[in-house]
Amino acid sequence: MRETTILRLKDVSLEDPIMIEGLPGVGHVGKLVAEHMIEELKAEKIMEIYSPHFPPQVLVQGDGTVKQVRNEIYACPGSDGRPDLLILVGDYQSATNEGHYELTGIFLDIAEEFSVRRIYTLGGYGTGQFVYNPQVLGATNSLDLVEEMKGYGVVFHENEPGGGIIGVSGLLVGLGRLRGIDAVCLMGTTSGYLVDPKSAHAVLKVLSTALKIEVDMQALEDRAKEMERIVGKLQEMERAQMPFEGGGEEDLRYIG
Repeated sequence: MRETTILRLKDVSLEDPIMIEGLPGVGHVGKLVAEHMIEELKAEKIMEIYSPHFPPQVLVQGDGTVKQVRNEIYACPGSDGRPDLLILVGDYQSATNEGHYELTGIFLDIAEEFSVRRIYTLGGYGTGQFVYNPQVLGATNSLDLVEEMKGYGVVFHENEPGGGIIGVSGLLVGLGRLRGIDAVCLMGTTSGYLVDPKSAHAVLKVLSTALKIEVDMQALEDRAKEMERIVGKLQEMERAQMPFEGGGEEDLRYIG
């Protein structure tokens, strides 16, 4: 494979849809949200995207067959006031800098083809420590969007994220502005160590409010509770391995 290839599976007609990006990233937050929406809203796959910029591997499935790594786009026509949606998910992001720009350009071409009126990119913001009450941080490509997102509880901190937003989630917002497409990045705070359904739940609550849609969140809530149980056990193990704090000869912290 020498170039990125788009396999179109079905033609659909959508009216001014909103694009949602949820590719793998920190805590798999965006991926969890996007895949959950596809499942709950019964979105239909309309495109597969293959690229030499993805890692050189295939994924082995449960039945022993392999699947070439790819990105996918799903369509979900709206109803009862719910907007039409295009949802971008996938196995990986690009493994090269050039690929990030090339693929983002392709995603924006698709957005323009469907007359997308807004893009939401979803991800995690790693804090380096376990987060019990995730916040949703935001970044947008217009000041009007900043004020709108604040109304949904999105937090904007000066110079945060400090290192910027790497990958498709950031480039869709930045390059989207150059094409006149409004774009918002929603980032759930997360440790960055584990897949984080609790952070994904926080992001989905904000996103569903902004889109004025209802999405059953029970599956994410159940996964979040299970992850809390796992984190609790990890913390118990960590405390059990801490040096004895009673002082005296047993207190190894003071041995130089």
